[in-house]
Amino acid sequence: MSSAKELGERKIIELILNCLDQMPNMLLPFGDDASAVDLGTDKLAVINMDMLVRKTDVPKAMSLWQAARKAVIMNISDLAAKGAQPLALLASIGVPPDLTKTDILQIGNGLNAGAREYNTYIVGGDTNEASDLIISCMALGVCHKHRLIKRSGAKPGDYVAVTGSFGKTASGLKILVDGLSAPEMGRALVDSVLMPKARVKEGLVLARSQAATASIDISDGLAWSLHELSRASIVGFRLDNLPIAPEVERFADIHGFDSVELALYGGEEYELLVTIKPELWQKAAKAVETVGGSLTKIGVVTKEKHLLLKTDEKTVSIEARGWEHFKTN
Repeated sequence: MSSAKELGERKIIELILNCLDQMPNMLLPFGDDASAVDLGTDKLAVINMDMLVRKTDVPKAMSLWQAARKAVIMNISDLAAKGAQPLALLASIGVPPDLTKTDILQIGNGLNAGAREYNTYIVGGDTNEASDLIISCMALGVCHKHRLIKRSGAKPGDYVAVTGSFGKTASGLKILVDGLSAPEMGRALVDSVLMPKARVKEGLVLARSQAATASIDISDGLAWSLHELSRASIVGFRLDNLPIAPEVERFADIHGFDSVELALYGGEEYELLVTIKPELWQKAAKAVETVGGSLTKIGVVTKEKHLLLKTDEKTVSIEARGWEHFKTN
């Protein structure tokens, strides 16, 4: 009998989902960023739950305030990917016996700060004793029926785009965990790990623009997210413009890393990967700019189900690699 470590997170999820009866007329299938329930009007309730565990998700340099805030951001980001407006959150906390009053206040204040940053509130939850700190949040959002962005809508010819640049968190973790130095650019790389941002405004305006055909939150890494969209939409991707953060390029040069590897296969970026109707590209890009964000075209959707990256030197396959509990530990 296989153990959880041998199975890995994704196989465990698959096994559990196979045990469940599927709700009739599910608006978002199992495996999308969130779930959606028809409220009987033109509105949908969009729901997501994500869990943070100190051992696997919290670097030693991250404060408990930052960890609690991150637990909120993880959930808010998934709502953003569906074009949903966050309304409220629940938070359940597994509390180790050795946490102090100061620790608990940090957690409470971090939860509140994360919620208020996105104009929402923690409205309840639960606590229990646990052997490690666990913060599990459930986020509730709302969107119009015709604005919900699934993972399964990408069509050949659509543009592939992202809301940011990549490689910062992979580099930042090497600084925090491996103790590598990064003069000048180190603060920006570390902050990407300790203080992630969710792209709620961008998700909302993309949904309103009706330009996005598919969307996913990139918390498991750009490469893995591309493969997830590929599977859901039954398409391929050809990329020719990988947006690597300039700080990452410098960090990679200093330490002899491959900046493409850092950008593709790191996790927890919390950006959005979207596919856009070509005729509405300008509308989508301008909409994102109006809320202070940026939308960068990185490639095109293809009928052939291959995931390829064209660089100056060659064209390479994008591997299905990214963050996965048990497998990555």
